[in-house]
Amino acid sequence: MPYPSLMSTTPFAYPYEIEQDEAGFFLVTFPSVPEAHTDGGSREEAEANALDCLLAALGGYIELRRELPKPGRKRGDGHAVLPPLVAAKLALYQAMREEGVTQVELARRIDRDQKDVRRLLDLDHRSHIGLVEDALAQLGRRLVVSVETAA
Repeated sequence: MPYPSLMSTTPFAYPYEIEQDEAGFFLVTFPSVPEAHTDGGSREEAEANALDCLLAALGGYIELRRELPKPGRKRGDGHAVLPPLVAAKLALYQAMREEGVTQVELARRIDRDQKDVRRLLDLDHRSHIGLVEDALAQLGRRLVVSVETAA
């Protein structure tokens, strides 16, 4: 199988914006994910909360079987980079939607119980990355890891 073009890869870093409200709190919003918003008493606290609120919102998309929002451009006040396991789980969910594969069908393909597939799609569950890779392979995908210089 040839390597996919860069156009077929999905970055999992979501830009956010920060504004200070009249009460002095710093509000974080994600333009691509309107359900993800949080705040903090300081800019640092608000930024520290950004990833958790994004993960909760994206988990909600999976629970509601909604299309995942695309991250959007890398502009804004910062961006939340998803942990590798979470990114892999989101890629699996996205691949299942694109291929029209149900949890029951994927469980059959990877010779696992359906509850194992539910756990693979649970962003809070510490699944084994190898099982996520196997599931992605059954959907014609491969997990590729990239390392960048920290900004």
